Amino acid sequence: MDNLKFLTFDQVRDAVSQFGSPTYLYDEKILKEAASQVLNFPNAYGLTARYSIKASSNAIILKIFDKMGLHFDASSGFEAERALKVGIDSDKIQITAQELPVNLQDLIEKKVLFVACSLNQIEEYGKLSPGSSLGIRINPGLGSGHSRQTNVGGPSSSFGIWWEYIDQIENLLKKYDLTVNKLHTHIGSGSDPIVWEKVAMMSLETLKQFPDVTILNLGGGFKVGRMKNEVSTDMNQCGHSVRKSFEEFYNQTNRKIKLEIEPGTFLTALSGAIVTKVMDKVYTGKQGYTFLKLNAGMTEIMRPVLYNARHPLIVVSRDKNNDLNMDTEDVIVVGHCCESGDILSPINPENENLENICLKKAKINDLLVIDAAGSYCSSMTCANYNSFPRANEVLLKEDGSFKLIRARQTIQQMIENEQFD
Repeated sequence: MDNLKFLTFDQVRDAVSQFGSPTYLYDEKILKEAASQVLNFPNAYGLTARYSIKASSNAIILKIFDKMGLHFDASSGFEAERALKVGIDSDKIQITAQELPVNLQDLIEKKVLFVACSLNQIEEYGKLSPGSSLGIRINPGLGSGHSRQTNVGGPSSSFGIWWEYIDQIENLLKKYDLTVNKLHTHIGSGSDPIVWEKVAMMSLETLKQFPDVTILNLGGGFKVGRMKNEVSTDMNQCGHSVRKSFEEFYNQTNRKIKLEIEPGTFLTALSGAIVTKVMDKVYTGKQGYTFLKLNAGMTEIMRPVLYNARHPLIVVSRDKNNDLNMDTEDVIVVGHCCESGDILSPINPENENLENICLKKAKINDLLVIDAAGSYCSSMTCANYNSFPRANEVLLKEDGSFKLIRARQTIQQMIENEQFD
């Protein structure tokens, strides 16, 4: 059985006593420690470390990272606006989006940085801001990730401009008198430093065709091991491999290229948890299963549904006198949505049958913590399905106290934009 990443059993019970459940909890200390690691990523000629806002977009988390010295990558114009409203300086915000922002003209005027991710985006940007500079995202033809869904480079990815279309990029740049000052690439959620070095070298080779480029952004996707058998990225090892490529490029071209990275998962995954309640327990006979039903599910965490991702699941007894009771049982953990796919202990993709996991024996009203849930959970949910309200978000401060950083949504807030006649 797994141990809690940063909470104690007493803190779990205390949090539920103060804020109810389900509740997202984040640890301020771990957020800052992760930011420090990213800011110290090895580099040859300078580093800008950006936080990928989509991982967890709460205003307090953005403010913590801003104060630490991180810059930001927005995956939509709306995320950029959100960061501006938090008080982040526009020159710290970069948009790298699948959809061309509808408010792009306004964001350009506010000096938010823009990276074009398709030939059409270069065209549209050129119409709005001819004679200016922008970044270009290239699909290098290589990716890394544990599944196709988490692999954002290579022929199975729609992200970026395919590396063979450089001539079409150059035609558009001439058409609108544009200058490329940044090349951007991103390979996915991998941890292999050899792959990172290879992508860096491929990207630097492409960069030779853009004489005005001074920055290479290698994206994020630094793998974090949530489960015991998962391997985390060694940031130092990856950084040293990448730095070597930059130094070799300088020796060949006399160009010192600044490095950018933009992790999301690495900065937030292990800092968060979702505290839930076991609200029911059902059995399907001798040949069936024991199901623990939580008062949370795909409305709070979509990763198990989207990626078959597993998170540590830890039962916390409501009664602290039972903390030392280590009786276990095999169970399937499911969410509260009226949806057969709302399974929080997902099956192996190679096995169509449900698979039990071994947890501490739970009673109805006991608590269950979904751990390592700080990234792509609160910000990426099936929000309001079955009309469940969005959950509280709470920060565990460095002094040990709790601070509410987003209140639970009300029914009125859920329906406030609907028309009733």
